Amino acid sequence: MTTQPAIEIAGLEKSFGELTVLRGVDLAVAPGSIYALLGSNGAGKTTTITIVSTLLAADAGTATVCGFDVATQPARVRESISLTGQFAAVDEILTGRENLALVARLRRVPQPRAVVAELLVRFSLTDAADRRVGTYSGGMRRRLDIAMSLIGDPPVVFLDEPTTGLDPQARIEVWQAVKELAANGTTVLLTTQYLEEAEQLADRIAILHEGRIIADGTLAELKQLFPPAEVTYVEKQPSLEEIFLAITSTSDNSQESR
Repeated sequence: MTTQPAIEIAGLEKSFGELTVLRGVDLAVAPGSIYALLGSNGAGKTTTITIVSTLLAADAGTATVCGFDVATQPARVRESISLTGQFAAVDEILTGRENLALVARLRRVPQPRAVVAELLVRFSLTDAADRRVGTYSGGMRRRLDIAMSLIGDPPVVFLDEPTTGLDPQARIEVWQAVKELAANGTTVLLTTQYLEEAEQLADRIAILHEGRIIADGTLAELKQLFPPAEVTYVEKQPSLEEIFLAITSTSDNSQESR
């Protein structure tokens, strides 16, 4: 028995004038998985997401989401997806609860209050629910943005560089939220330029370079593309991120004990 991919792209091409951005992109995303599209700025990641979410027409190739063709069945595709862009699309004047309630009303979901309450708990925003979003940290805004995108239970979520500009702690908060999405059965296609992000989150990783997928596989499969490493013994030095998190954690614990 074969399982139809939640997202399937074949031969996708796109140019803007003389600038060719996509040169025949092929990928397939399994249902309930996290698939990372990894590439540098200008590689074509956002263009790919924009086409698959029906916001931009491709020059050639095909793309389907949940079995619906992006070009010929855009309305059915939109019913199946949610798109979170590079910057949090939240209203800073409203509270977190009001932002969620607004989207719930727009999507006409049944029992909107219950839906809002569940999402606040799920994304650890209950304590800040009635504060204006303008007072939220970057990580909290991003978590709220993702929570808003889940109203209506879309089976597929597109995240375009979800942690751009966030500090290390906020990034970890967003990573946890993304992992929980997949754990609950949501298919996630995310773009990122951060190698560690792809390593931490993705079930499969595709490397997009100059408009083409040049590698695609699990982390273990991609590691096999390299020759065997020579065994050497060196003292492991902590990364700056590990130092930052350790120091801030120690400071937080110290303040709580006072």
